[in-house]
Amino acid sequence: MSAPRLLEMPAFSEFIASMTARGDAPDVVGMAGELSYAELLRASDRWIDRLQEHGVGAGTVCGYIGEFSPATIALFIALMRRRAIAVPLTQNAEPDLDRFAEIAGIERLIRFDREGPTFSDLGVVAANPLMDDFRRIGHPGLVVFTSGSTGRPKGILHDLERVLGKFASERAGWRTVLFLMMDHFGGVNTLLSTLAYGGVAICLEQRSPEAVCLAIEQGRAELLPTTPTFLNMILASGAWRHHELSTLRLITYGTEPMAEATLRRIREVMPQAELKQTYGLSELGVLHSQSPDPGSLWLRIGGKGRDRSSNTMVSRIPRRSSWERGSLPCGCAKAWRIAPSRSTMAGNDSGG
Repeated sequence: MSAPRLLEMPAFSEFIASMTARGDAPDVVGMAGELSYAELLRASDRWIDRLQEHGVGAGTVCGYIGEFSPATIALFIALMRRRAIAVPLTQNAEPDLDRFAEIAGIERLIRFDREGPTFSDLGVVAANPLMDDFRRIGHPGLVVFTSGSTGRPKGILHDLERVLGKFASERAGWRTVLFLMMDHFGGVNTLLSTLAYGGVAICLEQRSPEAVCLAIEQGRAELLPTTPTFLNMILASGAWRHHELSTLRLITYGTEPMAEATLRRIREVMPQAELKQTYGLSELGVLHSQSPDPGSLWLRIGGKGRDRSSNTMVSRIPRRSSWERGSLPCGCAKAWRIAPSRSTMAGNDSGG
């Protein structure tokens, strides 16, 4: 395979330049304390050296298993700088790792545990023509998985240069809890927006109500992206009573319907925080959304020139099966759906 033609990446270049300019400003909060933007970039420099030693470069599909932490965030930035294709996974992926590796064509795998990161060479080379086409662009990529309507995993390949393009405008950064999982597009979107706008990413040791409320208090968090189910868990556990949560200015929620009673109660116990409903798809990313008022369960999706309205209970977004490849609706980043080739799936149940 010929070497990829390395195109200019203005959005990614601006992303790195803005991080560099912030220098000693706090960037990531983890178990060991805070890292500045300068320290995070130096950590990514060290990762670049290790990636080079293990043959990870432009177009290499590199998976890594862990949780959001200063180390995994530094690795993700290093993979982007190497123009590699990142496949973030959590420990929950281990039982089906062979299938995920086959779908994404993972060539190198990095596992994070208490003893530190370890590299494995899986020897897998993606034969999917969509992946090969993407390699020729020379942009950094991201693969996330979705089960869709069939229950079988499918890979979604995103062009990270185009994903970063939506963060080009200047905004104030937030001290943000990284509650959404590292292997979901919503989690990656939260991380990238936090870094792009000069915010602080607050990593979690676990996702229990007590642990999250403690992280909000200790990290002086301003933004909590979460789910209605977890908000209900916070209310039921009473964890909100035991911690100082007054720094929270915004709670975003999505992925599932919100009960009106839960919404009303959260507004009562955290009156200083605005609640905002969000909507996104693995293929499209997070879409612009707006509710008529903070207490409303209705959601307007899109903006000028791309107006779509729906209630969170009844979505009118087009079926994802119509977006096999290419530029997607709503002016979003380019993404592709990838699956094992027929030859590699011989003898297995076929997925839709």
